[in-house]
Amino acid sequence: MNAPAPRHRRIGLLGVAAASACLAFMTALAATLAIPTALSAQTVAITNARILPVSGPAIEGGTLVMRDGKIVAVGAGVNVPAGARVIDGTGKTVTPGFLNSSTQVGIVEVGAVSGTNDTGSENDDITAAFDVVYGLNPNSTLIPIERTGGVTRAIVAPSAGAGLLGGRGALIQLTGDRASEMVLKDPVAMFGVFGADAAQRAGGARGDAVLRMRELLDDARDYAAHRAAFEADDRYRYGASRLDLEALVPVMEGRLPLALEVNRASDIENALQLAKDDHLKLILMGAAEGWEVADDIAKAGVPVVMNPLTDIPQFEELGATLENAARLSKAGVEVAFATFDAANARNVRYLAGNAVSYGMPYGAALRAVTSNPAKIWGVADRFGTLEAGKDADVVVWNGDPFEVMTWAEHVFIGGKEMPGDNRQNALLERYRTLEGRMPAGYKR
Repeated sequence: MNAPAPRHRRIGLLGVAAASACLAFMTALAATLAIPTALSAQTVAITNARILPVSGPAIEGGTLVMRDGKIVAVGAGVNVPAGARVIDGTGKTVTPGFLNSSTQVGIVEVGAVSGTNDTGSENDDITAAFDVVYGLNPNSTLIPIERTGGVTRAIVAPSAGAGLLGGRGALIQLTGDRASEMVLKDPVAMFGVFGADAAQRAGGARGDAVLRMRELLDDARDYAAHRAAFEADDRYRYGASRLDLEALVPVMEGRLPLALEVNRASDIENALQLAKDDHLKLILMGAAEGWEVADDIAKAGVPVVMNPLTDIPQFEELGATLENAARLSKAGVEVAFATFDAANARNVRYLAGNAVSYGMPYGAALRAVTSNPAKIWGVADRFGTLEAGKDADVVVWNGDPFEVMTWAEHVFIGGKEMPGDNRQNALLERYRTLEGRMPAGYKR
């Protein structure tokens, strides 16, 4: 897929000079917030746009129609249904909503404030069993901000806690009044660590970590085969609690992916061997030196979730390079991008843009935030491409979505347009001028 021509546009800031304009804005905003059900059921047609469906080549002057939360038609000759709301896409680019493949959106509000941080457990008896959805906050002020970057879905992953396994993550959509409305798939994977971090938790050496991980999997396998004997206290002492063993059974059986944070090339080889020996469904997270063993990763059919801007050499990742994503993609590895944080999940599109600048084909970078993560996390039947029958997660951009000066003009999740108001915009309006607002101590 050829890169769309970059379009640069001066960002105009909306003024609030006239009281009538302010009143009109507030009236429109109130109307938007008051009728979400009607909007979600409305037929919407985006016309005359450059559509990047991901599943095929770009469609110039195309039309996309969505209704009842689904895409019903997309193409160059699509007719606009009678009564549909029409968005003129002239000069615009339309893409699927982006999926950030590792965040902590909704479980962290302020990282330094423990009461707003629900990323992991320090309880030795509850590591694999930990589930992020119990701490998910649908009212997080970060969620509307992340949508401004075209992110409509995200993987919420736990941090490593007391052991090698941080717990179970979830796939969420970035809308919903309740946590249950946000969660699309739980659990989506078991998250853990390998390498130096794992060594520190397991006894001090990488060999300790590998043996400990194998012991956990062996114990889960034995537990699944002898539950009755365990309940009768007629089994050997397991190295994990009953809750953790229960959580590990689907991992051991290959039904739930094991997402391991691992960066050094030799540690990646160990993780690949572990997955092969135990028939695990492995996902590599990070993989800063992945390019060094790219052929092995591709041969194993293991996907990689990464931040392509990781390039500062550390003992764990001396081979880090900005060309990592391009080299992995060239080797045939399925790559997805992630910011691995809460506050900047919207910036995943800039990761894709930078990957392109360091050799990754534009189409591959677009897939790394759309169709690839949909496949990796098991939702490709509903998400990741603009095709009839898929969920209507659609973003209308005023230019190339990977360009810094581009922004999302319309963001739809499940066919419902998301309001553009968020904390950052509110702060902009509040402090646009300091007249009458400056603290007394600063006044002359």
